[in-house]
Amino acid sequence: MSDDLAATLRMLVERFVLAGAEYMVVGSIAALAHGRARATQDLDVVAALDEHSLAALLRSFGSERFYVSEDAARDALQRSTLFNVIDMTSGWKIDIVPLKRRSFSRREFARRTIVDVLGVALPVATLEDTIVAKLEWSRDAGGSARQLEDVRELLKLAGARLDRTYIDTCVAELGLVEAWENLEPRTT
Repeated sequence: MSDDLAATLRMLVERFVLAGAEYMVVGSIAALAHGRARATQDLDVVAALDEHSLAALLRSFGSERFYVSEDAARDALQRSTLFNVIDMTSGWKIDIVPLKRRSFSRREFARRTIVDVLGVALPVATLEDTIVAKLEWSRDAGGSARQLEDVRELLKLAGARLDRTYIDTCVAELGLVEAWENLEPRTT
């Protein structure tokens, strides 16, 4: 799977470079970049897209290898929701989310960092932002245990290097304080 994932990541970088669109990898692959390995067959990407860069990105995904609905992609850009690209060669599903206009999303995007994942240099959400996003995804999915387990493992891996003050600020902003406190018991 790692060879397959590395090839998919290289392909992804090439497509975004061709389109001239800024992006960052989030979700399970971001967690992998920060040390949390688990099986997945999808790749989540946040991208700063406009009509022009979206059109260029869609052109870069050839119909012989990829399935993507142009209508769904354009609708996703207008509604700030995700659209899918399916790599029919490898089976990987790529969820592309246009960058949201809210404060947290803009801050998260500005903080992205380049990380080597399987020999591919990728812009990835920071560890703290990955934790906050997974808390939000868990809440939005009705309490996803898988997302919460990822957060628990990332907390163990991070130890003292985690910027808990930054996370506290973000979870307060996004209404995630209860979920965070349930995972991160406070000492008084």
